[in-house]
Amino acid sequence: MAASDLYLDYHGFMLPRASHSEESLKYLENFQVKDDDVFGITYPKSGTTWMQEILPPLLNGGDLTAVETVPNWDRVPWLEEIRSGLVLDKLPSPRAIVSHIQYHLMPSSFFKSKAKVIYVTRNPKDALVSSFHFHKMASFLEDPGTLEEFTDKFLSGKVLFGKWTDHVKSWRNPELGDRIMFITYEEMLQDLHDALRRMLRFLGRELSAEALDRVVNQCTFKNMKSNKMSNYSMVPQDYMDNKKSAFLRKGVAGDWKNHFSPELDAKFTAVIQEEMKGTNIRFPWDEK
Repeated sequence: MAASDLYLDYHGFMLPRASHSEESLKYLENFQVKDDDVFGITYPKSGTTWMQEILPPLLNGGDLTAVETVPNWDRVPWLEEIRSGLVLDKLPSPRAIVSHIQYHLMPSSFFKSKAKVIYVTRNPKDALVSSFHFHKMASFLEDPGTLEEFTDKFLSGKVLFGKWTDHVKSWRNPELGDRIMFITYEEMLQDLHDALRRMLRFLGRELSAEALDRVVNQCTFKNMKSNKMSNYSMVPQDYMDNKKSAFLRKGVAGDWKNHFSPELDAKFTAVIQEEMKGTNIRFPWDEK
């Protein structure tokens, strides 16, 4: 199938037609952001499903009902996807919303609002490997080819939602001030309890120690993977073939080391370093 059959072009970004339409993108542009909305923003394969699990109980006093009974694409919809127009306006405040889009493509009402953003960054090597496996199991995406071929596409931005470096840089916007919190996927893996405590503080919310423990336990990768409201097992097999690869595959840091050759590692690192030059953005995985 030709790429144009699989993807929409939105301001130069590739978006899968299976989950995006001209109407859904129009809905995104005209969306009325409320001051108490909370956005989980990620580059693809960087912890979006995790944020869909974490945000509802943090915002509703630790209640796990939504996480256990509502599919994640309805409890915390993607702003740019087709489902958003059907569910977002019905969600009670405060609404949790996820998105993969870059800062400048947010709806104009976002810039005038007080809505908060939690931006999760993941080591791009792991995001790439995760995306590679996802492309293999998702029939609505192009075949990724070899890892080397897919890496070339990733580095040149010919992948869903463009270049990783552009995405990361776009959200480091001083205009956001204290409306944005940055956290890495790796920090969440290392100490989820501390990560959620920091999120609560940022959101101006409180949970009892017991409620927080309960939420942390619910949001471990193991429990999320077995929660059918979160693991995409309800998606028909002809869309996502779980036999080829589980949607929630490993949930670890450093899996790229099992896939990258030393040559690929050197090439990838050089390109990312060059593109991040002069930004003073530092990550825990950066070469010392």
